[in-house]
Amino acid sequence: MDIVLMADMRKYDLLVNFCIAYKNILRKHRLMSLFNTSKLIQEATGLEINTLATDLVTGIDQLASRVSYNEIDAIIYLRDQDEPDYSIANVLLRACDNMNIPYASNMALAELLVLAIDRGDLAWRELLR
Repeated sequence: MDIVLMADMRKYDLLVNFCIAYKNILRKHRLMSLFNTSKLIQEATGLEINTLATDLVTGIDQLASRVSYNEIDAIIYLRDQDEPDYSIANVLLRACDNMNIPYASNMALAELLVLAIDRGDLAWRELLR
C-alpha cells in the first residue's frame, strides 16, 4: 500500500516515535513524506521513504493530486490544532473524503489505521488500481 506520513512541526517527534514503534509494519509498504519529515524518519528508523516537495503547501497540493488519481491508500498526518493556519491541509483532506482514502490526524487514529492495514482490512484499496 502507498502510505503518506506527515506531521506539523510540533508533532515531528511524535510521528518519528510512531514510525519507530510501527517500523515492522511500515517497512512492508511504500511510504512517502515531505522532505524534512522524510529525513527525520529515515534517520531514526532506516525506513525507505519517497520524498516529496519541501514546502508544505506544494506538498499538500501534490498529495491531493495523487489522491484524486487514486495513487495513495492511506494518510497519517499528525496535525497541530495550534498551527496559525490550520486550514492548509483542507484541500488534501477533502480529496481524501471524496475518494474514500482513510486518513488519521491524531495518534489514536494513526494506530488504528496502521493496525488495520497490517490486518488486511484495507486490502480492498489494492483492487482499485
